[in-house]
Amino acid sequence: MTIPATMKAMQLTGFGDVERLQLAEVPVLEPTSGEVLVRVGACGLNNTDLNLRKGWYSADEDNLTGWQQGGTPFPIIQGADVVGKVAAVGADVDSMQVGQRVMVNPTLYNADPENPQDIDFIGSERPGGFAEYVAVPASNVYPVESSLTDAELATFATSYLTAEHMLQRAGITAGETVLVTGASGGVGSALLQLIRARGASAIAVVGRGKEDFARDLGAIAVIPRDVDDLETATANHTIDAAADVVGGAGFSTLMQIVRTGGRIVTCGAIAGPHVQIDLRILYLRHLKLIGSTLGTASEFGTLVGYINAGKIKPLLAATYPLDQLREAQQAFEAKQFFGKIVIAPTYSAN
Repeated sequence: MTIPATMKAMQLTGFGDVERLQLAEVPVLEPTSGEVLVRVGACGLNNTDLNLRKGWYSADEDNLTGWQQGGTPFPIIQGADVVGKVAAVGADVDSMQVGQRVMVNPTLYNADPENPQDIDFIGSERPGGFAEYVAVPASNVYPVESSLTDAELATFATSYLTAEHMLQRAGITAGETVLVTGASGGVGSALLQLIRARGASAIAVVGRGKEDFARDLGAIAVIPRDVDDLETATANHTIDAAADVVGGAGFSTLMQIVRTGGRIVTCGAIAGPHVQIDLRILYLRHLKLIGSTLGTASEFGTLVGYINAGKIKPLLAATYPLDQLREAQQAFEAKQFFGKIVIAPTYSAN
């Protein structure tokens, strides 16, 4: 495999709108000791890409920050959900071979890979996959044996790892019923499949027109997102837990919906990060509120096992070429799709 000296990459040049995304020609980094150079076949798009571009993680509008709340060293190459082939390996890497097809765990564990509380993120703290090549730690690279296309495989990493960790954190077991908000998005649709894989049941909350998609993924009931009274709409079900990716004004309603002693696990806030809750409901009903982000190395290995065995299926909404990342992010923000949007670089033959 011939490796060029430079490559095309979409760089985020600062906080702001999509005009901050610029196509550039940049050097291809050689993998250092313990690293692998991956030729990117496809890379999934996530909420974190848009949130970082906007400086959404900052509580101070006059001092925008990345998700780690520190300074962001622009320009950066975003893109976490990398799928491709090994192009080169650094010293001390004997577990990978050039040409091997791989998926990349986007979580960079600074301490314990089974305790993702001290982490960085590919596409944020180090260059990501909105480029033709990316260098990543070998420990983050997982061989994959699947007939799925690169674009289909790129729908899994961040969303499904986040969903799997949410279910682990909430202790979801077979026979339980889980309410999933935002069930048509990347994490929400992953939750529907992974809940079913555990032998549990999911009730999906989705936008109108997306009900059949949720049922196809195993939801036992589907509720329109704009329903007047979510509590009444779920009254015929005993809900053990809620898995929330939405936040916003509706978050407090979840505390009325889950059973006494139930759990609410949250990983996002696409409807707004500031919520109001009644602490009396929390303590009188013995509820648990659980925060969750990304996941562990072993959980990522579990996902790859599911993929290789065909136990979960990709939900590829659309594929955009690298130079149309701006348009892809605009389509992502419009939310008129079900599943995942993916960026796929194109190559000349070599």
